Amino acid sequence: MRFAYLGALLVSAGGLALLDRRWRLLLWEDVRRAVIVLVSGVLVLLGADLVGIANGLFFRAPTRVMTGVLLAPELPVEEPVFLAFLCYLTMLLVRGAERVLARRTSSDARPVALPAAGARR
Repeated sequence: MRFAYLGALLVSAGGLALLDRRWRLLLWEDVRRAVIVLVSGVLVLLGADLVGIANGLFFRAPTRVMTGVLLAPELPVEEPVFLAFLCYLTMLLVRGAERVLARRTSSDARPVALPAAGARR
C-alpha cells in the first residue's frame, strides 16, 4: 500500500498522456513549449508549497498509502508528481477547450446569404 498514491498518480498521468497523444494537444504538438510550461507551473506551485510549509500552513499527515519518502521536511516525494499531474491536466483542459471553441466559432462563422438590395421581405 505504500506506493498506492504515487502509483495512482502515475497511472492517471499515463492516461492523460494517451489523450494528449490521441488528439495531439500538448506534448505531441510542441514538446519543447509544453515541457517549459509544465516545468514552470510545477516550480511555481512547488514554491508556494515551500512557503506554506515554512509558515506552518502545510504539513504531511501520516498515511499508509504514501511512500514516506520526503524531499524536504513536510514535502513528500508525491507532491511534485501531483503538481505535475495537476499542471498537465490543466494544460490539456485549456488546450482542449481552445480547440472545441475554435471549431465551434469557425462553424458558426459560415457566410450567410443576405437578401439582395431592394428585395422585398
